[in-house]
Amino acid sequence: MTDPLYARELLRLAASATGAGKLDLCDVQGEASNPICGDRVTVTLNFDGDGHIAELAHETRACVLAQASAAILSAHLPGASREEVIALRADVQAMLGGAKEPRAPYSDYGALRGAAEHRNRHTCVLLPLDAVLNALNKD
Repeated sequence: MTDPLYARELLRLAASATGAGKLDLCDVQGEASNPICGDRVTVTLNFDGDGHIAELAHETRACVLAQASAAILSAHLPGASREEVIALRADVQAMLGGAKEPRAPYSDYGALRGAAEHRNRHTCVLLPLDAVLNALNKD
């Protein structure tokens, strides 16, 4: 029997480690941590001329849920504005509460739907988004 919390697609996303690392030169850095379990995500961002995210890298020392979430962001967040990141976080939080997964290009978050039944794991899914928002709040 497979555990929906650790669906195959979730594990694939985490293993891809898309965007793992740190930008050598970055415009801003942010981090978020979960003191309950010790998960920590640090992101480095560069912006384009319009103030949208141009590049994102992450150092994720966390569970597979946070790793998968960080990989989704690295793959799809470039080009996004601060407002889009805020809306995406709200959409992911709503999904964890039982709503549909976010629309494309963020529909990969559907692979993390198994965390919905585990409230203590919602923070893990949201941690990379919070790190990005913390970075954007420094800008």
